[in-house]
Amino acid sequence: MSDAFLASFARRRVLVTGHTGFKGSWLSLWLARRGAIVAGYALEPPTAPSNFVAARVEEVLAEHHVADIRDRDRLGAVIEGFRPEVIFHLAAQTVVLDGYATPSEAFAVNVMGTVNLLDVVRVAEQPCAIVAVSTDKVYANDESGRPFTEADPLGGRDPYSASKAASELAVAAYRASFFPPESIDAHGIALASARAGNVIGGGDWTPHGLVADTFKALAAGQPVRLRNPASIRPWQHVLEPLAGYLRIAVALQSPERSQFCRAWNLGPQREESADVRHVVEGLITGWGTGTWLEVDGHPTQHEADVLRLSAVAAQREIGAVATWSLDEALRRTARWNRAYLDDPERSRDACWADIDAYEASIGT
Repeated sequence: MSDAFLASFARRRVLVTGHTGFKGSWLSLWLARRGAIVAGYALEPPTAPSNFVAARVEEVLAEHHVADIRDRDRLGAVIEGFRPEVIFHLAAQTVVLDGYATPSEAFAVNVMGTVNLLDVVRVAEQPCAIVAVSTDKVYANDESGRPFTEADPLGGRDPYSASKAASELAVAAYRASFFPPESIDAHGIALASARAGNVIGGGDWTPHGLVADTFKALAAGQPVRLRNPASIRPWQHVLEPLAGYLRIAVALQSPERSQFCRAWNLGPQREESADVRHVVEGLITGWGTGTWLEVDGHPTQHEADVLRLSAVAAQREIGAVATWSLDEALRRTARWNRAYLDDPERSRDACWADIDAYEASIGT
């Protein structure tokens, strides 16, 4: 797929659920930058501060709906009125520790929220491409360290992971029952899911998140406290998986769209998976000063020590090849946060700068 793929979003009607969140705010800005007509559907920003507010994302939207993904009637009215050609479904409960605190909410939002979206599209008979955004944590992780492929069994020991795995099963069931790829010309709905790893980038204030906790400590002149510095994750800059979502959406609108209606892993090359220590040290280097220390690493809730993805299929079939190295991602994340500290009013400019630089790196 040509790297001119971003041009295909000009004048497209695109719905982003979860647009007030970290990923959703970046995706909405990027789509608007490429000339898409963007509608957002989400709760109020989940953090304060938030990238959605700091980067004034609402100003670039055609429609901004503050609503719950569990409200099927409201969601149906929005889709019926907006008639999206592309839907990026990011609305979710996304924090592992929040899943432990409110497990029923994790399942209600992540499973039934996804079901609501798919069922509204089904009833409305709205031809469109749908990218249901998932996570690398949907796999039954044996912690062997091997990269998981899309064919590996789904699972999840904690409520968040299990709820996202269950949402994947819902996606697969709707695709098989109502949106079969072999008859896509009849129903017009192309449905895929995207499983991405841990992301970093400017504007991430996720509670208990590594990036948020790191910069909160650095700005206060305190050491960064790490529970599990040796834990390994497939880290990427936030623009990497977003580019993957965009590529999947383009593929779902191509003449060969039926072959892309499946699950896709999005992640870095294996060698770019890194431990928490490396990430924090890179952020400290980019910030210019700071230290970290290890604290009690034995939480009562289970968190995997090792998690890797194989993104070979997406790299080979849709061109979703990671562009920025982890060190580049860390440098840019630190620079964004420095710029925010100096002048929060320039947050959107900082996002535009990273988006422009990323597009230049892939030759758009």
